[in-house]
Amino acid sequence: MWSTSHPLLNSTRTVSGEPGNNSEFLRRHARRLVRNGRDAQPSKALPVLRRVIDTGVMPELSVTDLYAVRDTLQLKHVLHMLGRELGFAGWEACKQEIDRCGTEVLDRYRFEQGQFGDFRQNWFSDEQTAREWQQQNGGYIVAYGKQAVAILAD
Repeated sequence: MWSTSHPLLNSTRTVSGEPGNNSEFLRRHARRLVRNGRDAQPSKALPVLRRVIDTGVMPELSVTDLYAVRDTLQLKHVLHMLGRELGFAGWEACKQEIDRCGTEVLDRYRFEQGQFGDFRQNWFSDEQTAREWQQQNGGYIVAYGKQAVAILAD
């Protein structure tokens, strides 16, 4: 059976090698996403720009329109997007509450950064299926959009 505990947490209950709070992690992640969103390569820019559009941060633009003016993408846009992805009305509400949440709330973004890359992964089409599989086999579940992944650590 695989471990169901967070594979990156150490004994002090912080994720190894990261800033001590969730809001700082989100700011650093947002800066990385802004760079990707402004990139000339569509394969880097479009995933970020789609997320900005999908969360309603710039509802007046289509993905094509935003790609044409991607140099105007700002940190505030991406922070607002991250806040909405986390279930808040926007960044202002998110930054007031996010540091009170456990570090596991940001696992989706750690996964995007490749921090779970050293572990085996088992993908599922939805979180419910992943949780059912976890009961039989173990693994640490990370929700990723509508999908979920079991991180398999010894």
